Amino acid sequence: MARSRGAVCLFTVHFLSCIIVCRQDSGNSRSRDQSTVSESSRRFRTEFLEDWPHTPGAPYFDPSTPDNVTGLVGHPVTLLCKVKNLQNRTVSWVRHRDIHLLTVGRYTYTSDQRFEAQHKPRSEEWALRIRSPQRRDSGQYECQISTTPPVGHAVFLNIVEPETEIMGGPDLFIYAGSTINLTCIVRHTPEPPSTINWTHRGKTINFDSTRGGISLVTEKGIHSSSRLLVQSARTADAGAYQCVPDNAQLASARVHVLTGETPAAMQGSGQWASCFSLATLLLLASAII
Repeated sequence: MARSRGAVCLFTVHFLSCIIVCRQDSGNSRSRDQSTVSESSRRFRTEFLEDWPHTPGAPYFDPSTPDNVTGLVGHPVTLLCKVKNLQNRTVSWVRHRDIHLLTVGRYTYTSDQRFEAQHKPRSEEWALRIRSPQRRDSGQYECQISTTPPVGHAVFLNIVEPETEIMGGPDLFIYAGSTINLTCIVRHTPEPPSTINWTHRGKTINFDSTRGGISLVTEKGIHSSSRLLVQSARTADAGAYQCVPDNAQLASARVHVLTGETPAAMQGSGQWASCFSLATLLLLASAII
């Protein structure tokens, strides 16, 4: 009987040990499973979710689109805004000058046929295109999203036209014997001018004339320039000069060649000389009185 009880005790101890071992193995297994799940979850978030594009709840404008646009008279210009997470909202373009609705979505809402809505399906870009813009089209425009309240992105449009300027004009005073240096700048042309000619007193300057000492330096780019140099200026070199680019308006300047110590104002024009003479007479009259 004692032997039987001992056997039962040994069996009980062995059974309890098995339970403990099983529980430990089960706990270790759950721990390993949890570790595996945690690792898989981390990899899933890293490799998939973080690559998924993040979009906030409300639509917003891409700040990379330009806020200022410069266009040329007569040449098409496009105003662009890019909208993220638009969902079921619509995009419109409004002109601030007269609060005029120009476009809604892909449709144009103005009778001015120079304006056109542009949008490619499934694209985030909503554009306003203006054919043959004029100077009066300059000003602020706004791209709006139909949220409540609406949000907008302002774009300032500046329409310019080609212009030509002779630096230091319209009157330049040169002492006889010095070098006449006229610099002409051509701005806002669609492309650099092919030629920039110069005239003197209405006649095209001949660089191969017997006069000699006349040269021209031209640089073409966004702002093209042409520099006319006339060495050893003489009275015959005085008069009106014109810079004539082939794709912009001409510019004029009048050169006055001064001799001796004569004040520039007297040589500038007959009107200034008359004023000077009148002032002299008044001074003399006051002295006599």
